[in-house]
Amino acid sequence: MPFTERTLEFLFENRVRDSKSWFEENRAEYENVVLQPLRELVTELTPQMLALDSQIICEPKVGRSISRIYRDTRFSKDKSTFRDVMWCTFKRRSQLYWGPPGFFFELSPRGLRWGCGYYQCSPDTMAAARELMLAGDRSFQKARWALEKLPQYQMEDARYRRSRYPGQPEALRRWLDLKNLCALAGSTDMDLLFSPALPQWLGEELAGLKPFYDFCLRAESRREHPGNAD
Repeated sequence: MPFTERTLEFLFENRVRDSKSWFEENRAEYENVVLQPLRELVTELTPQMLALDSQIICEPKVGRSISRIYRDTRFSKDKSTFRDVMWCTFKRRSQLYWGPPGFFFELSPRGLRWGCGYYQCSPDTMAAARELMLAGDRSFQKARWALEKLPQYQMEDARYRRSRYPGQPEALRRWLDLKNLCALAGSTDMDLLFSPALPQWLGEELAGLKPFYDFCLRAESRREHPGNAD
């Protein structure tokens, strides 16, 4: 079944109530209007994702390709139980921090986001990526060219306030000073979410980011095998 307005209404209401008892009483609706559309989206996207990388995990399950609705409050001052954001991810392994890179789609009552990259890139991988940038590596050049042709995507805008590479050209410094590698796009057009064409459209969108994904994998490989010049 497709996403509907009730999908967003449920996420909003559950977050505002922030009640485990209310959630359990309404779990069947959560399964029906939130989880089932996400499962179907993951299933429909699976062939396209595996065509981009045969090692990507595509499992329409919570904790695998689908996010949990419960928040992790262990390291947060905000101790509320539920989030109003859900997402699906497509990557090689499922850990949250320090990679690997992946593709993702996120929905909430505030809008939609999708893209490719890291939740949080490890310092070692960022260092390897910067080495590739400075060397003019072919994978980096392809990633830049691809994103220049896709103006809907912006790099996640966490950068060092003072450039560590003041002698480099400005266009290159914008990459070198990044703290994370993540290309993002977004929309508040919820008709897109409700459209039966969503899986096909999203698959095509994410496929356009493959050169950027390949660059991220190249940086991962260089971090893991620093002597590898291939």
